[in-house]
Amino acid sequence: MIRRSTLRAQIADALRDEVLSGRLPAGRGFTVKEIAEQYGVSATPVREALVDLSAQGLLDVEQHRGFRVHVFTPDDYRAMVEARALVTESVFARAASPVTPPDPDDERLVSVRRRAEAAERAALAGDLDVLIGYDLRFWRELGDLVGNPYIAEFLDRLRVQCWVFVVPHLRGHPGLRGSLWAQYRELVDAVERGDAEAAGRIVASSNEYAAALVEKLGRTALRCSGR
Repeated sequence: MIRRSTLRAQIADALRDEVLSGRLPAGRGFTVKEIAEQYGVSATPVREALVDLSAQGLLDVEQHRGFRVHVFTPDDYRAMVEARALVTESVFARAASPVTPPDPDDERLVSVRRRAEAAERAALAGDLDVLIGYDLRFWRELGDLVGNPYIAEFLDRLRVQCWVFVVPHLRGHPGLRGSLWAQYRELVDAVERGDAEAAGRIVASSNEYAAALVEKLGRTALRCSGR
């Protein structure tokens, strides 16, 4: 028998994946009843899961009508990337005081490296569906390894929201192979060496790519519209 708290988390995870993939697109509205029927469960764990996702900024509560997938704007994305950059780069940019290299046999480091390899393969192949999951797990685990768990949680929330905004735009642009940020293994190597300066540069490159992406997508959209 599945405990209610577990069912609540499972439903929240499943719906978050639907939002991340774009199968539940921005602006889409729905009720607790619809989701409960879709998953064949009672309304209570569904309502709890939807409230959790609202607290994460992914859904908006519509009084007496249900929930709606939050619509992130380009300005929201720019602000999220800026906040992400301020936090991540301050964590890694410690050239004057190098970080202590983790034990190479540390299970957490081994797991982070596996995530890095899988994320890099997906990025180079332009496989968004695979990349999103591995990217989120990579940064979450790396944050737990080198930083404060509260910071890691904050950054995970920002990264999810950034993906929610950018995925629909990326899906509209064929030819992603080789064009996505893919320096995952390089970052793990720098962390393993305790080279905070190199790690900081690589993290900065990730944030710079994310900041430039929305501008690139915007220019492409204007060309396609003939403006």
